Amino acid sequence: MEITRRRLLSALSAAGLLAVVPALPVSAAEAAAGSERLLANTVGIFAGTTESNARPETAAKLAAIDRTARTNLKAMDDAGEGELFAGLALGTDDANLNTAFKRLYEIALATRTPGTASDLYGSTAVQRRVIDGLGWLHERYYGDQTKGYYGNWFNWEIGISQHVSKTLVLLVDEVRTYKPDLITTYVASMDAYLRNGTDGDVNLDSRFHTGANLADITANRILQGALLGAGGEARIRKALTDQLTVFVTIDPYRLNHGVTDGYYADGSFIQHSSVAYTGSYGKGLLTRIVQTLKTLDGTGFAHGQELVPTVQRWVRDGFAPLIFEGWMMEIVKGRAVSRPDGGYVDVAVVVEAVVDLSSLSTGADATALKSYVKHIRSTSRAALNPTGFVSPVSIVRYTDIIGDASVPPADLNPASRSVAFNAMDKTVHRRPGYAFALARSSDRISKYEYMSGENLMPWFQGDGTYYLYLSGQDQTQAYGVDYFTTVSPYGLAGVTAPVERRRTIPELYGKPFYDNPGHPLNFTSSSESQNKYVYFPRGTNQYSGGAVLGAYGAAGAVQSSDVAFRDRGLLPDDFVAYRNATATKSWFLLDEEIVVLAAGVGDDAGRAVTTTVDARTAAPDDQVSVTGELRDGRPWTGAGTGDLRWLRYANATQRTSVGYVFLDTPKVRVALDKVTRSRRVVRTANPDTAVTRSVLGVTVDRAAGAEPASLAYALVPNAAEAGLRSYRGGQPLKVLANTVRLQAVSHAGLGLTAANSFTAGRHETAGLRIEGPASVLVRRERRGTTTVAVSDPTMDRAGISVLLRGRPLREVKADEGVRVSRAHGGTRIEVNTHHAYGRSFTVTLRG
Repeated sequence: MEITRRRLLSALSAAGLLAVVPALPVSAAEAAAGSERLLANTVGIFAGTTESNARPETAAKLAAIDRTARTNLKAMDDAGEGELFAGLALGTDDANLNTAFKRLYEIALATRTPGTASDLYGSTAVQRRVIDGLGWLHERYYGDQTKGYYGNWFNWEIGISQHVSKTLVLLVDEVRTYKPDLITTYVASMDAYLRNGTDGDVNLDSRFHTGANLADITANRILQGALLGAGGEARIRKALTDQLTVFVTIDPYRLNHGVTDGYYADGSFIQHSSVAYTGSYGKGLLTRIVQTLKTLDGTGFAHGQELVPTVQRWVRDGFAPLIFEGWMMEIVKGRAVSRPDGGYVDVAVVVEAVVDLSSLSTGADATALKSYVKHIRSTSRAALNPTGFVSPVSIVRYTDIIGDASVPPADLNPASRSVAFNAMDKTVHRRPGYAFALARSSDRISKYEYMSGENLMPWFQGDGTYYLYLSGQDQTQAYGVDYFTTVSPYGLAGVTAPVERRRTIPELYGKPFYDNPGHPLNFTSSSESQNKYVYFPRGTNQYSGGAVLGAYGAAGAVQSSDVAFRDRGLLPDDFVAYRNATATKSWFLLDEEIVVLAAGVGDDAGRAVTTTVDARTAAPDDQVSVTGELRDGRPWTGAGTGDLRWLRYANATQRTSVGYVFLDTPKVRVALDKVTRSRRVVRTANPDTAVTRSVLGVTVDRAAGAEPASLAYALVPNAAEAGLRSYRGGQPLKVLANTVRLQAVSHAGLGLTAANSFTAGRHETAGLRIEGPASVLVRRERRGTTTVAVSDPTMDRAGISVLLRGRPLREVKADEGVRVSRAHGGTRIEVNTHHAYGRSFTVTLRG
């Protein structure tokens, strides 16, 4: 049977993706026609069309385009000697140069945007003013490559090229008439600034030319090829071939060009080699890819339709689990968690991409995407304003989707879903009423990301930090930049931290990075050593992962110091490395509860340690209350330290509540404080805006020098007091084991046993025997069915053996790689986990 392109692409192989680019050369006339179509498509994306811009829904967007252009023209009018725009100093600040090119693009856009009823539209005089501005910048600040490339590499290889390429596309007819050499002049200079490339082109072996960055660079080069006309066909084809590599699912055991950036089989997305980044670089990649597909439509340069199923899969498996009621979860935003825009703005970017993707899709796929757009609109607590969309055409499409009564709102997630993003050390657990998001780290995935003065206090964000999103709540009042501003970095929810004061990178070194180019490790602003030890250091623990069984999950991690502390003997004497506290932790993800176990909680250096059960914020005037019960039955209210059996935090204003059941926990300290800080404490570029929040802290303290402790508790979202009182005597939850070797719980109502084993050797609990480190879920249902899920959280085991004690069971259904056999005392399950990268293997049994 013939293998179609679609089947090749479904395998996500590099060879299959190359089939997207037609192999046969086209004639010069066809190439020229394709280039002109590509240019026209691009103008339509950014400026809209006569039809789209006649719609009243685009009026605010058109007004914003016109207003921005006029502001920029006024700045040009007011420019002094040596300035293009008044007050924008050029020559030493690459960000200012990037801004100058961006402003020229914004003026050019207004001249090509129909429907504005503005004298700017179609103005040859204004267009020539922009063209003269491009020439002026090239002559003075851009054309001499020996004087350029200071500051951030991104501006020179991506940012400036993006603005220049789009400006030239918008004004291509006038440029060809007025200054026809400007296109080839700028293309040559943009090639010269591609210094992390090879001979002025992309280098797929460069760590700078991967993932979202590669998509940006190649999108620019596609436009440049179209600007060059028939002679640019080879550039377009090469850029497309390079860009297609981002569609290939990353196989960590068979890396292409050594690249770990991109999408993984479990929906994970990584950028910067080891940062979980769906919510920042990932959405940028999604946007750029969808825009590229639109620019290619009808050009003949690629079979773009063949790529659509891959992007649909990114949305369904990569983005949808991470979006809760219109909010992008914090666990996948890297340093962007410190920016003031927030999760609703992040999701608006994704929505525009999904809107446009639905127009490229057909049948049930298109309907599902449209339904998802309506679902986000109907569940978000922030009104999505499509005026912020890039394209007026997207605004019209969005409006049509929302107004289409035949399209019902529908989530791409099932109502109950547990997702192990083990390739990026993250876990998401969803139920009607809440979503739980967990950030882990390891020797594969960074503990956090800091860079460029952003996310100044990130130290524990990947050490089991979690976020409990409650349905119906305005998440800007619970999380976002103000959460990190007002909650102590040592007291983020889920964190076990030593009691000490750490200093930010600017405090330590007087600048946003560690500067020591003379050291053998060559510390410069964008060196690999800077990445490894300063910007996004990894942990030193191997164990971080978990299993999923249906809609239930288990996750585990062993806390560690980062690589800088491990390698401190190799680092310069003035480099500061911090030692972490110790803890072995598990999170068991059920229906009504998230059960957290921690063992070995302590510190090898003898310091005091705190473990934060939860940290929640509220507006200072919200009506919040804290009630509970001590183990001796006495009631509890407010702040203090006590031997608590349960606790309930309620925000009557937001109509939310969270319960905490302390299954086996030392005394708990409860704090409820009003905290005021400037947003600048988390990001140097933030406005110096004072934020006040009511901050709840539920903490377990361990004294300096004390023996390692263990604790077990359950988070109960949307809890009522009556329900919290019902947790008694191990019912329905029971802690079966809580040591650094084995952690396990059972839930009687669900018939579920969940266990994480952390060490070599045999582990026994509740009729379950596990050989070596593993994550295991077992559910015994009343109808006689037993289902088992097994995962390797070390990512390194060839196989895992599990014994279910009791009468022998027969296999009903099993994933490939699972073998079931009778054994003395029960049923043995052997799982081939070689190169599974944390994937869960499931088997159904019956006795």
